[in-house]
Amino acid sequence: MSEQMIKIQLPDGSVREVPRGTTAFDVATSISPRLAAAVVVARIRPLRATANTEQAAAEEQASEASMYSASSNGERLVDLAAPLNEDVALELLKESDEAALRVVRHSAAHVMATAILELFPETKLGHGPATDSGFFYDVYRETPFSEADLAEIEKRMADVVARDEKFTREEEPREKGLAEYEKNGDFMKVHFIERFTKPGEEISLYKNGNFTDFCRGPHVPSTGRVKAFKVTSVAGAYWLGNEKNQQLQRVYGTAFFNTKDMDAHFKRLEEIKARDHRVLGKQLDLFSIQEVAGAGLIFWHPKGGLIRKTMEDWMREECIRRGYQMVFTPHIMRRELWKISGHDGYYAENMYPPMELDDAEYRLKPMNCPGHILIYKNSPKSYRDLPQRYAELGNVYRYERSGTMHGLLRVRGFTQDDAHIFCTPEQIESEIAACVEFAESVLHSFGFNEFKVELSTWDPKDRKSYVGSAEHWEGAAASLKKVLSAKGIAFREIPGEAAFYGPKIDIKLVDVLGRLWQLSTVQFDFNLPQRFELEYTGEDGEKHRPVMVHRALFGSVERFFGVLIEHYAGAFPMWLAPMQIGIVPISEKHLDYANAVKAKLEAAGLRVELDARNEKMNAKIREFTLQKVPFVLVMGDKEAASEAVSVRTRGKGDEGSTPLASFIERATTLVNDRKPTL
Repeated sequence: MSEQMIKIQLPDGSVREVPRGTTAFDVATSISPRLAAAVVVARIRPLRATANTEQAAAEEQASEASMYSASSNGERLVDLAAPLNEDVALELLKESDEAALRVVRHSAAHVMATAILELFPETKLGHGPATDSGFFYDVYRETPFSEADLAEIEKRMADVVARDEKFTREEEPREKGLAEYEKNGDFMKVHFIERFTKPGEEISLYKNGNFTDFCRGPHVPSTGRVKAFKVTSVAGAYWLGNEKNQQLQRVYGTAFFNTKDMDAHFKRLEEIKARDHRVLGKQLDLFSIQEVAGAGLIFWHPKGGLIRKTMEDWMREECIRRGYQMVFTPHIMRRELWKISGHDGYYAENMYPPMELDDAEYRLKPMNCPGHILIYKNSPKSYRDLPQRYAELGNVYRYERSGTMHGLLRVRGFTQDDAHIFCTPEQIESEIAACVEFAESVLHSFGFNEFKVELSTWDPKDRKSYVGSAEHWEGAAASLKKVLSAKGIAFREIPGEAAFYGPKIDIKLVDVLGRLWQLSTVQFDFNLPQRFELEYTGEDGEKHRPVMVHRALFGSVERFFGVLIEHYAGAFPMWLAPMQIGIVPISEKHLDYANAVKAKLEAAGLRVELDARNEKMNAKIREFTLQKVPFVLVMGDKEAASEAVSVRTRGKGDEGSTPLASFIERATTLVNDRKPTL
């Protein structure tokens, strides 16, 4: 093949030879003009050498099976107008592709920056990335933007889109770009160029109309492809996160390829707002955060406390059934212990400062693991004693910055459903498999049927951030991969995201709105057994070092409860509901029968509330409905005479009269079966 020709491999496996410098748009046009009009951006990957075809296919098959990140094989997005100068595998992405949506959002950020500079030319630009829900642009302007300003920005964005300006990429010497931005006082652009490029390199600029921005790209072909957008809000942000620096304004927006998708997005946001656990927590009187006590510290009210007890009872019962031993450890321990564990060094910024007491310095515990290790060390262990599984619903304390806390989801004091397993190397894979199965059981039992799995491994280029040998790290990661593959669980590997002491499996549940929540974690640890010199006597009579597994399945009781509130919108299934049945007597003369019904329900183990107020029946029913009570029982002369109840079911309404005994059987079955639905 001529040096002036390159190979383009299409998704169907076919290969085309085209002149060097051919663009993705040229390829699309050669296939179909309709395709060329529909594509947004291209994804390319360098083709592997022919000699490695079998190996490459095997690697790609393994990658697909485990949802590995593709960045390691050189895959990247490029503009449709970018010249192709090497043999590549090419994908032409349409509007339906998730990656294309992020590209149009990044382009929308440029459209917004164009509008801002046209309206407010004194503004200095920072950066404008795409996000999962839209985009933002950080800007510096002494005068804060008003709501009227945001409306004007959105209106001018429509003008920029209507002009259908092409996005064109240019390159220039780094030093020239720095000089121009420094001359104009664009301090943020100067910082980004200095940070992300090296002396002597070329920097990339993107232009549309009269607007130019330092940017890596890629972008949609023109501003006209940004069809549906909205400027949503503005918030303050310090430059580089330092309160001593300039106060920036972060202007938020979102963009879609069509109005229908954007309308659906805002409808979903309204649904998310209606499910906000902070609002529902107050409305249903479940929990509070008291300013006088401190931020990030949760007060569980009686109703929330009932749900918490139900959650914890379920977890303890399951732990015991699965061979765990329940333990309890102190809230504070000597600083020396945290030095041995490594937390005082590797995790110090997330811990509360030491407290000086008479005999030593103490620290609040951010983790339960050192306490469980001390329990293990308290007596000699034989291989016959392993595995040792210690579980604790232990309170831990971590210092979270004031701006990061969020209701129950990010707090400073929380209860971790922590467990640590000490086992032989031969037992490790079966123990990890049991932890993963336990995690699946937790999610299904509480009503989550979908989840995604990530495997966080170390970054061998950043050895200072991790402890242990390369051999330990590779072996541990291989064990986790083997377990997930054997169970047929697809996973995505994320290098550099492991804990400092070992790789981990993160299980992210998907809630009713499709949102991902990080909760369950299973972590491998070969570090702490070595630091604490843990031992067991092997079958050969010699001393050996156990392997340790950390696992938390709720993650934290607080965070899991917050997710439950939003998943169910406060309408908890029968077995979790703090108040399961509300009783409404039609008049005062029916109080005696109502009290008799209440007594029988409570004797059956049901949580019941009787509204004996001198109020109208409908007002009482409405109150129970607002509290999202699963069942409301109404009773008058007819019910009292036949020992029956009139049943109103949450979400269904009036179901009519039924014998009290039949209702009790129905209600207790729902509770005992712990169904995630009513």
